[in-house]
Amino acid sequence: MKILFIGGTGTISMAITRLLAERGEELYLLNRGNRNADLPANVKTIIADINNEEETAEKLKGMEFDCVGEFIGFVPEQLERDYRLFKDITKQFIYISSASAYEKPPKSHVITEETPLVNPYWEYSRNKIACEEYLLERYKKDGFPVTIVRPSHTYDERSVPLGVHGNGGSWQVVKRIKEGKPVIIHGDGTSLWTITHNSDFAKAYAGLIGNPAAIGEAFQITTDESISWNRIYKAIADALGVELKPYYVSSQMLADMSDYDFTGSLIGDKANTVIFDNSKVKKLVPDFKATVSAEEGIKMTVKYVLDHPEFQNDDPEFDSWCDKVIETLENAKKAFNK
Repeated sequence: MKILFIGGTGTISMAITRLLAERGEELYLLNRGNRNADLPANVKTIIADINNEEETAEKLKGMEFDCVGEFIGFVPEQLERDYRLFKDITKQFIYISSASAYEKPPKSHVITEETPLVNPYWEYSRNKIACEEYLLERYKKDGFPVTIVRPSHTYDERSVPLGVHGNGGSWQVVKRIKEGKPVIIHGDGTSLWTITHNSDFAKAYAGLIGNPAAIGEAFQITTDESISWNRIYKAIADALGVELKPYYVSSQMLADMSDYDFTGSLIGDKANTVIFDNSKVKKLVPDFKATVSAEEGIKMTVKYVLDHPEFQNDDPEFDSWCDKVIETLENAKKAFNK
């Protein structure tokens, strides 16, 4: 098949790029070329800024695709642009939405594609919902061949999955664990969460490409394993060979006392116990099975980050914020107990 990815080198898309390259598909990546150095040799690139619609249209002139995958569309205006660019040149358009769009707080911990899309806590999720609504309207009114995919917390070898971290990413928390410092965990760490390695996600996504039964439908793709946040953080400490020193803070308190968007990322997402039912995607991709366990994936990721200093991005501002939060709460406990 002839496939085009918009992006193609991110956390989710890189694993799919590698898998399709291994299968010998004719794959093109449309991006600005900033992260193309590690691409498989048989992947072709179209260097363009898709936000420059005129330039992109010129570079796509005369081309047609069996599938276009959109990985970097976050607001409806970007999908309106995609519709104009691709409505006449692709047989399928797969859009990456987000499982964070599902109803919060959830009425049931079991999540299916029929779970309502309502998230009053996170603008990111509301924008994803609006993007889905626009694309499905184009499918119903104009026959635009859209497939919607909703990942949850998907990670790769470059970033350790966490609940609470700063704008600089996960490394500063890993560093705190490594140095024996207390690490903030939201709630009491017992809520269940699902982390999916991108290599597993890629298997199901690839099975949807070129599948006519996927047109006009939405699919969530995750592992079937649900584990506690305590277990996730302990797996990180175990991979580092050190003791975990958790410091528990309620999600609402973190949201109230922080400049970081913990209202969205915690109250609107990670603080909720959810278990994903992947029956729908498995019906279309019957050989899909996630095989990377949380502990195995975290161990691989921690090792990779430790072996690659370029992914060890210090975040002193977040480190100081953690110390300040812990000190403030400890002082409050002492004052209360007097």
